[in-house]
Amino acid sequence: MTQHLQRRLTPRHITFMALGMAIGAGLFLGSANAINLAGPSVLFAYLFGGAMIFIIMRALGEMAVHDPVAGSFSTYAHRYLGPFAGYLTGWNYWILMVGVGMAESTAVGIYMRQWFPDLPQWIWVFGSVAMIGGLNLMAVKVYGEMEFWFTLIKVVTVVLMILGGAGMIWLGWGNGGQPVGLSNLWGHGGWFPHGFTGMVLALPVVVFAFGGIETIGMAAGEAAQPERTIPRAVNSVLWRILIFYVGALFVIMAIYPWNQLGTQGSPFVTTFGKLGIPQAAGLINFVVITAALSGFNSTTFSGSRMLYSLSTKAQAPAFLGKVSEHGVPVRAVLVTLACLVLGVVLNYLLPERIFAMMMSILAFNTVWTWMMVLIAHFSFRRRYGATQFPLRAWPLTSVVCLVFLAFVLFMLGYSPDTRVALYVGAGWVVLLSLAYRFLGIGARMRALGPQAA
Repeated sequence: MTQHLQRRLTPRHITFMALGMAIGAGLFLGSANAINLAGPSVLFAYLFGGAMIFIIMRALGEMAVHDPVAGSFSTYAHRYLGPFAGYLTGWNYWILMVGVGMAESTAVGIYMRQWFPDLPQWIWVFGSVAMIGGLNLMAVKVYGEMEFWFTLIKVVTVVLMILGGAGMIWLGWGNGGQPVGLSNLWGHGGWFPHGFTGMVLALPVVVFAFGGIETIGMAAGEAAQPERTIPRAVNSVLWRILIFYVGALFVIMAIYPWNQLGTQGSPFVTTFGKLGIPQAAGLINFVVITAALSGFNSTTFSGSRMLYSLSTKAQAPAFLGKVSEHGVPVRAVLVTLACLVLGVVLNYLLPERIFAMMMSILAFNTVWTWMMVLIAHFSFRRRYGATQFPLRAWPLTSVVCLVFLAFVLFMLGYSPDTRVALYVGAGWVVLLSLAYRFLGIGARMRALGPQAA
């Protein structure tokens, strides 16, 4: 076995990996929860949330271009905030990726029930774990190639769906030649049917939908040309959000009343099915399965790379730092997959509740990761000043974004449905802190000295 990852991800791979993480279960399935909370005002939540995500990605991108490493924000937190911050951030992100992987594999099971309603959901979840596990055990270039094709299918289909939806709205396609118009956007309680509070309550769901976009930073350690590919991928975040989130949800809520979009199944499938186009509904179902597999693929990649990075800093067992001759941290991948099997068990026990449950719980982990990116970036800029790929209007943009993330944490505690995220997140941080103190992790890191960073 070798000791280092290999830089085999091309600009095409990195760009489509970043694109793929923006189009997953958070859009195709999680959007139903956001729509039910906010109604049409969910569009404003995604717009504002997208702007905040762009700031976070520019901060991460600046550090990744300056120093492209596999541990990404965990390593940056270690270097600029201290080893304990890096340790907490790394393990927090690993559990986040395991949780998101469970949610994405659960989404596969939910979508497959559209075609095979008599088969248990957990069977499809187990199949997706086996399939994605196999892909992640191959050379990283194979992973990148598969992610490219997964994402290409999603991109082409969502663009076609938006164009087709525009035809339904203004030309009456699929509706007997009668234009649907835009009245559904305000005809069922107005833009804010649940008031401004409804839009605010949707913010944690929006945060989960964008979770995983930071995979760009995780891939920097295996990018062939990080100084060129990372800026390209980061700068595409904003228009991706506008097209795939705001554009798609605008079309859906225009052609179908928002208050009749249920949380069972995808709004995309429901919309086309109700318009009397079953073939299109079947196609969209295939695409959302692909989207979920793509997101699952990326989270498994990111989780295993974070586990590998933690092991190189004495923050995880050393055996996880071994890399195969193909540049794959096989042991880190296998341990991550073993934990993902818990998703199969939960789908057997709680098939109707696991997706919403994971979305609520993981919002805390996502916010923690993004806050650490911004705080580490503060220290980075004080040390180096503006670098090759600077965050514009710093520090104002970072302060505004930190206030937004703090507000999201407050809203998690405000809503009884998401309050569990704070309890579970705080418990996880306490558990990690005890392990750091009593398992001697801090002492081992100090023994390694500067090389641990």
